[in-house]
Amino acid sequence: MSDGRIMKPDKDFTKEADKQIPEAEELAKNNVQSAIEKLSLLEKHTRQASDLASTSRLLVAIVTICKDSGDWGLLNEQVLLLSKKHGQLKQAITKMVQVVMGFIDEAPSQPAKLSVIETLRTVTEGKASIFVEVERARVTRILSDMKKEQGDLDAAANILCELQVETFGSMERREKTEFILEQVSLCIEKGDWTQAGILSRKIGTKQFNRKPTRTSEQIEKDNKEREVKEKNRSADDPPIEKEDDVTDLKLRYYEQQITLAKHEDKYLDVCKHYRQVLDTESVEKNPDQLHAVLQRVIYYVILAPYNNEQSDLLHRTNIETRNNLVPTEATLLKLFTVPELMRWPIVAEKFGPHLCTTDVFASTSSSSDPKAHNRFLDLRKRVIEHNVRVIAKYYTRISMPRLCQLLDLEGEETEKYISELVTAKTVYAKIDRPAKVVSFAKTRDADDVLNEWSGSMRSLLGLLERIDHLITKEEMMARIMPREGKVH
Repeated sequence: MSDGRIMKPDKDFTKEADKQIPEAEELAKNNVQSAIEKLSLLEKHTRQASDLASTSRLLVAIVTICKDSGDWGLLNEQVLLLSKKHGQLKQAITKMVQVVMGFIDEAPSQPAKLSVIETLRTVTEGKASIFVEVERARVTRILSDMKKEQGDLDAAANILCELQVETFGSMERREKTEFILEQVSLCIEKGDWTQAGILSRKIGTKQFNRKPTRTSEQIEKDNKEREVKEKNRSADDPPIEKEDDVTDLKLRYYEQQITLAKHEDKYLDVCKHYRQVLDTESVEKNPDQLHAVLQRVIYYVILAPYNNEQSDLLHRTNIETRNNLVPTEATLLKLFTVPELMRWPIVAEKFGPHLCTTDVFASTSSSSDPKAHNRFLDLRKRVIEHNVRVIAKYYTRISMPRLCQLLDLEGEETEKYISELVTAKTVYAKIDRPAKVVSFAKTRDADDVLNEWSGSMRSLLGLLERIDHLITKEEMMARIMPREGKVH
């Protein structure tokens, strides 16, 4: 096999090819083997003379004759034989492989189709066949689709996931993304969540960023520049990336990310992914999709455990101007942004029926989504945690019966929620069980008290200095003012 460089042919065999190819096609009607031998003899001369154009034509003619004869075994044999010949031109092999790929759908039976696919995978296998890596990827995807149609998900996923398409320099970005999305989809279907998460991180989200609207002049200018680059591009350079609409890829990618995050109950990640979906032109123009996405952004930011990032995202979501499209959800969101108690029985009565009409929540565990009921219980948990934070803000000490009354909980459940928040370092609290008192005041050591006293004294001395300065100023002003009653 040659090193892949396009060399100037020692001799041009175009005329011989123009003459012998039609003769071989005519001869193949009666004797296929003689026709192949006739073309193989000429192919040897063109290959040795590095005549790429004629060699490519002869390889294509040979495999076409085999296909037209209906002898698929002979086709596989010739493909393997021609690809392994000494000094065979890489570009000619690529052309042959591309043509044979087009024959796959014309195979008369499933075994014949599989045999062609396996032959192409053999030809394109190994580091030496990097110049046909894209063709190998496409053939492998066809094989994976066939396995999936047969119901063998494990085999389909294993076959497709062996491809490292992110390293293929000659494959366009869109096709790479489609391959990886298909790999992730198969892993999700077979339940391999870990592998799905690993594969999904191979996709860069920068390509999904919303691009500014361009004028017709800018589009025309960019197209001309791309044409010039394409014209000057050498055969070994990667293809010029086209300006393509990736909205379908973006929505499919974030749909998968949402599925993965939901599986692991990462509510904050789900909210972030829905916000990315919200920042999509097609979603903004579709009222039904916009309404559904806005709802889910609010649902999942509320469900997310409290921390600095969640609190920031909660308040940014609260000032979203399009929240008026979902007034019920906006009202519920508003309750979480103000430091006031909200009783769970009232919240459940007011918002529960509406929330359970969606696929996110369910009041019972008999829902089609087993996690929908868990999310409803998590909502109750977030309401209670919010109330505990509010109480910790306004109380330093409170009796346990009064705390249970404010939280609408039993004593044991109240202790459980306080313990969880203390463990998460959301609030500071100490429970005195014998006295039935909960203290939210943080115990300060001597250094903290001394530092506070020092700060207070510094502030007091500063005020005294300011007062002294003002008194001195008034005295000076009084001296220079004329005295009343003075005779002029």
